[in-house]
Amino acid sequence: MPLGEFDLIERYFSRGSGRSDVLLGVGDDAALLEVPAGRALVAAVDTLVEGRHFLPGAPPESIGHQALAVNLSDLAAMGADPAWALLSLSLPDSGDAWLQPFAAGLYALAERHGVALVGGDTVRGPRVVTVAVMGFVEPGLALRRAGAQPGDVLFISGWPGEAAAGLDALRGGAARGDDDPLVRRYRYAEPRLALGRLLRGRASAAMDVSDGLLGDLRKLCAASAVGARLALDRLPVSTELARRHEAKACEQFVLSGGDDYELLFTVPADRAAGVENDAARLLPVHRIGVIEAAAGVRCERDGREEQCGGAGYDHFA
Repeated sequence: MPLGEFDLIERYFSRGSGRSDVLLGVGDDAALLEVPAGRALVAAVDTLVEGRHFLPGAPPESIGHQALAVNLSDLAAMGADPAWALLSLSLPDSGDAWLQPFAAGLYALAERHGVALVGGDTVRGPRVVTVAVMGFVEPGLALRRAGAQPGDVLFISGWPGEAAAGLDALRGGAARGDDDPLVRRYRYAEPRLALGRLLRGRASAAMDVSDGLLGDLRKLCAASAVGARLALDRLPVSTELARRHEAKACEQFVLSGGDDYELLFTVPADRAAGVENDAARLLPVHRIGVIEAAAGVRCERDGREEQCGGAGYDHFA
């Protein structure tokens, strides 16, 4: 039997969090939250639309995970510690078969990172999921897109391109579901919160790659009023991606795919080795270029400039 709005909230989204800074959570007109002294509040919001951000028929638990993960990735890019989340759901119905696994996927990631769900809204309509997250960071240590300087080393974390290849496999009918490692990378992206913390006070600029490495690099350069030289022969390609696709296709997945939510960041040259060594204890990070004074992103291979495509995703292009 379909649930009413308030029964739905009570059954699926009223868990206690154990956070002492939640003075009043789910169930009132608004949440009452305590911000630690001396910390800046960091807030982010993202909306996922069925058919645009996740495929119809996608496992509900993966949608719950993804809805929170994309927001936590924004906090990671700022070097922030996550604390609270708000959830807005538009649903065609209130059936248990979808809501129970959706809530399980969301809460599994929230509990892993100490995030409390403190409020939200539910309406009837097309399936749309909006999550807002809040966290904290010391004001002087927050990472920003602006700040890269000529001579800084450009890094990317992890193995970009895998999630885009997973989505491509799903769309083409070549995937086996969640037992496919590329599909899991697409459906269960891991926000790089620990890396964001490590980069506080050490990286000169940072952002998460949500719309494609090349397109997001251009955004970082524009925010910092610099340019970059990107070494195509240094782009990381995972073993799984290389096993299943030819080299040129791998390169395009890495340059244009953004659903891995890796961190793109710059580090002054004299700090680069130390950051690289420390980050390697968490996950692989890769040197892929250098920041330059001249505006724009120039791609090169084996030291020779080369045209490269991969503008990145744009909802209104």
